[in-house]
Amino acid sequence: MPSEFTSAEMWRDLQILGQALVALLLGGIIGWERESQGKWAGFRTHMLVCFASMMLVAIGRLLIIDSQALLENETLRVDPVRIIEAIVAGVSFLGAGTIFRDRENNMMHGLTTAASLLAVVPIGVAVAIHRYVLALGVTVLILFVLRGMQQVEKRWGGKATPEQ
Repeated sequence: MPSEFTSAEMWRDLQILGQALVALLLGGIIGWERESQGKWAGFRTHMLVCFASMMLVAIGRLLIIDSQALLENETLRVDPVRIIEAIVAGVSFLGAGTIFRDRENNMMHGLTTAASLLAVVPIGVAVAIHRYVLALGVTVLILFVLRGMQQVEKRWGGKATPEQ
């Protein structure tokens, strides 16, 4: 790695900070919906999960770039999917904390919120790899599932519970 901080590196860091704002915004949109429904994992939690996903992928990309610069002609084997696997494992652990069973009514609660936490991961990943249209589209689709499908369940007598 170069010992001095170059203007190209500074520009790349500023771009990543801009991506962080996009990830926070899109994750926040999903979190706002969850919080408006009175769920435990809401606005800030979804923002941070989406942000963390984006940052972990972005930092991984920077590590690859820096390692390639150091190794010059040597072979560098990288599997970017491993970063995503680690993110999914961590978020799954976090999501599991939102799920509980109501033995009295024989119902599960928190499944949709756990799923929404997992669903913001690819939004952050898409932002990290500069796929903004995809990230925005996924955000809209998740909102459709959370809000639109809730209305369909209510109208057609489906299993609309306060939290599934």
